[in-house]
Amino acid sequence: MNGVLIDTSVWIEYFRGNRNFIDPGLELIDLGMAYSLEVVFAELAQGAKSKRELEIILAFFSNMKLLDSNGLIFKAGVYSQQNRLIEKGIGLIDAILIVCTIENDLKLWTLDKKILSFLNSERVFHPKTNF
Repeated sequence: MNGVLIDTSVWIEYFRGNRNFIDPGLELIDLGMAYSLEVVFAELAQGAKSKRELEIILAFFSNMKLLDSNGLIFKAGVYSQQNRLIEKGIGLIDAILIVCTIENDLKLWTLDKKILSFLNSERVFHPKTNF
């Protein structure tokens, strides 16, 4: 496994203090295998309920391994159109995650049922079976 792209839904559980997400999340971070995208942290920042939450998100953002997103948004739009993702209820940000996962040979850790139903199971990170 080259690494794991962590989706917004997982980060939310992590920041809520859910041990099912904190322990594997910390292990991925310690192993240098946790990756993210700027757009994921933008979603987290948008949903921050206080200045303190935003500060925590900013601290994580500044220390995360961010994947290069040069041209990624357009590629995701094309991929989405070609695979009719919008008809499957998968929006552009989720398409960005899917394309980034594939292009960087990563696994995606997400709770999004629509992504999970679309993405090849070999591309999905499951903490209990992948560690």
